[in-house]
Amino acid sequence: ALIVSPLLATAQSSVFLEELTWTEVRDAVRGGKTTIIVPTGGTERNGPHMVLGKHNIIVKFTAGEIAKRLGNAVVAPVIAYVPEGSFDPPVSHMRFSGTISLPQEHFEKVLEFTARSFRAHGFLDIVLLGDSGGNYAGQRAVAQALNKEWALTSTRVHSVEANYDANGSTDWLRRQGETAERIGTHAGIPDTSQMLALHPDGVRRAKLALGQADDGSGVIGDPTRATAAYGKQLLEFKIAAAVRDIGELRESSRKVR
Repeated sequence: ALIVSPLLATAQSSVFLEELTWTEVRDAVRGGKTTIIVPTGGTERNGPHMVLGKHNIIVKFTAGEIAKRLGNAVVAPVIAYVPEGSFDPPVSHMRFSGTISLPQEHFEKVLEFTARSFRAHGFLDIVLLGDSGGNYAGQRAVAQALNKEWALTSTRVHSVEANYDANGSTDWLRRQGETAERIGTHAGIPDTSQMLALHPDGVRRAKLALGQADDGSGVIGDPTRATAAYGKQLLEFKIAAAVRDIGELRESSRKVR
């Protein structure tokens, strides 16, 4: 009997493009896996308590889970270099060591030619999945431009955003007794909780502290309130919202107007 090693079986069943061979990708597309998820993350400050790659870790995990639920999707490598602020003088996240920033127009070109690559390989739904608020303007612009160019074809580009804000997570945290100040908007309860659930070694627990917008820490919120249990639920909100959004976008983008 043929014995298949666990590593081989795992590689061949992976939803991640970078873990597949070119022939496996070709056969996956021919077999109906015509949705490609392009995760966009970011390499930026996340307070003294959390690693710079937070967005990349979270968006790769959520993209993988989304692909599994969709059933016909593959996940591209995470785009980790995104707009994070200008250089001279440094503004926004670029004021903090380790942040990597691209000008907006270069980010959009990366997205554009990533999408063009996947169209050439036969993918029909190209999903731009962000995990950072600064990525969405570029995602929208590229999706709009390419959908206009490809209007008479069967290929569509979708900027998925429901996973980021409109997923019910803030309301849920409030029902758990958390306040808006504690929840925060950057490196607070949501971000830190998701990292505790996915990659606890990426959180320096001894450096957890309440942060405010003007204190220079890079934290807005109270990460001391974060828990892995919170994180698991918040990740589920993200995944479920994205799956719904992708389904709606795939259908609405092909309606005859």
